[in-house]
Amino acid sequence: MHSLRFTAETSSDGVVERDFTVGEVPGVLWSPVSGPGRAPLVLMGHGGGTHKKWPAMSGRAHRFVTDCGFHVAVIDAPGHGDRPRTAHDEAEIAALYRARAAGEPEGPVVVRYNAHLAERAVPEWQATLDALQELPEIGPDGPVGYFGLNMATAIGVPLTAADPRIRAAVFGLHWPDALAEAASRITVPVEFMLQWDDEHIPRESGLALFDAFASKEKTLRANAGRHKELPRFEVGSAVRFFARHLGRAVAPAA
Repeated sequence: MHSLRFTAETSSDGVVERDFTVGEVPGVLWSPVSGPGRAPLVLMGHGGGTHKKWPAMSGRAHRFVTDCGFHVAVIDAPGHGDRPRTAHDEAEIAALYRARAAGEPEGPVVVRYNAHLAERAVPEWQATLDALQELPEIGPDGPVGYFGLNMATAIGVPLTAADPRIRAAVFGLHWPDALAEAASRITVPVEFMLQWDDEHIPRESGLALFDAFASKEKTLRANAGRHKELPRFEVGSAVRFFARHLGRAVAPAA
């Protein structure tokens, strides 16, 4: 079992940011500067071609910390951020660029590559969660959520299906092809985001993945717009969702 090692720390606006490693996997943990005892943990995945400190990751993490007092952890996915790419990574990325340049559908490449990344990333996330739960401010029995869109849905769906520690999850913006079977084994509350005019993921594909979840409580959040036009206010919905299911009140807006 790999232990967690903190490598850097900064703080601002009531949020402390700590870089860490678990084995060879780099990550970042955002936490309240101060707070009463333990707090829930949200695991957050990043999208394809980005990394653990991408502005969207940092912005969402600060919302979860300041609005609910949560801890938020992100790790770099295989071949992303501070992690080296394998020959397989390079070949799949080149295939994606060729499809894009030729005006061909990107979905077949993305689905295949993301499934490969999930096989590598799920055990890394579980090892990271093991290590994070050793921290006194998180603990072994506290509630855990998962938030991830795009590639992070491809990783988060099999992770949530495999790990009973995750009690609620937010997914979205992905094809069902490699995920429907795992989704059918998920029974925790789910919030699912879909762009109605997504130029990459047909509407019926997004609806099929939503339908595949076995959760008795699942909510579809559909907005007009293309793939990268998810409204920023959807983060607020995710904050309220996790506050309901992980047990924290949402702080009133300033």
